[in-house]
Amino acid sequence: MKAKEILKQSGHRPFEFPENSWKFYQEWNKTIFLHWEVNPDLVKPHLPKGMELDTIDGKTWVSLVAFDMNHIGIRSILKIPRVSDFHEINLRIYVIYKGKPGVYFLSMEGSKRSSCKVLRTLSKFPYRFSKMKRTDFSYASKNTEFDDSFHAEFELGNPLETKNKTDNWLTERYVVFQDYSKNIAEYNVHHLEWPLQDINLKKLEVNYPRFSDLINNKPDKIHYSHGVQVLAWNKIRHRT
Repeated sequence: MKAKEILKQSGHRPFEFPENSWKFYQEWNKTIFLHWEVNPDLVKPHLPKGMELDTIDGKTWVSLVAFDMNHIGIRSILKIPRVSDFHEINLRIYVIYKGKPGVYFLSMEGSKRSSCKVLRTLSKFPYRFSKMKRTDFSYASKNTEFDDSFHAEFELGNPLETKNKTDNWLTERYVVFQDYSKNIAEYNVHHLEWPLQDINLKKLEVNYPRFSDLINNKPDKIHYSHGVQVLAWNKIRHRT
């Protein structure tokens, strides 16, 4: 789908996208969402200064998202070879900053060293390299620096014809906030509403020692999506 057609569909967003032109294109494909309901007192210590914890019906959530990052490129420029396509796993919490609901990444892993280095430098996101391998029905990752590991085997089910309020709250997020130096970086994105479907986990091993109080092997909610095309804007810096 062309960018102008993606931009025409925005009724699912909780706020408008920026008026200036988008700059980057990427795709988030074959996406596994694992969500845990957690005690807010365990999440608050991870919040950077100035960010608030976002909740739904008084509940706080943490999510692990494992997917394929594809076709990263600058507007009107072809994708960058050996950087644009890789597997990614991120661990995110749900926040509000300057009135906008968004996400904040506790952890980001990529399957290519070159991609992690370039994106960490350009975006300030906390990318780090992990060994990853996936098939259409499995996903595995290992990081020796922090002894993090993830392994999932699954079967795909039927599309979700009706999504509830929590499904939308967890997936329809259109801004990322990330701290670096003395700044909070704001990254706005836009895509069509996530097409979700059921997923049956045949095997799941989640081991992130630094965040063992937040996530484990029994998520409270799971989703799968074949993916979305994503338009992204230049970062906005906020002094803290």
